Amino acid sequence: MLAVLYKIKKFIQLESQRRYLLLEAFFYLGRARYLKLFPFEKVAPSLGEQSIETSICSSVNEKMVKDVSFAVIKASKHTLWDSSCLVQAIAATKMLNRRKIETTLYMGIARDENGEMIAHAWVRSGSLFVTGAESMNQFTIVKTFAKGSVYQSDMG
Repeated sequence: MLAVLYKIKKFIQLESQRRYLLLEAFFYLGRARYLKLFPFEKVAPSLGEQSIETSICSSVNEKMVKDVSFAVIKASKHTLWDSSCLVQAIAATKMLNRRKIETTLYMGIARDENGEMIAHAWVRSGSLFVTGAESMNQFTIVKTFAKGSVYQSDMG
């Protein structure tokens, strides 16, 4: 009970923009989790243009990108549902695109220590990684989805 009160107190002490972003992230994480109930082919068009990436050199609102990253990652730890990397990536993409900030959502695959296929998703905006950066280098990119100013990727 004390832990819950402590978390509520910390939430109230946050600046209003951070509180708003955390609530928004919670909403978009729930929405993204709901979207996972549908076949991926139905959801994919809403993620952006497939096999395209946004520019790494593009200028983005760095503070907003970092704030959205903080909100999605922090809120994902407190959801009542599984907020996997894909759920976080979709939520972050939607939040940034809502603010007219371009994003690239990456999906990758790899094999775990038992040889089983595993997947991971992460998001980049400009040169900043928004979600999923901690393990992205272990995965081979198989799909990209871009929203905003885009250029053709070499994925074919």
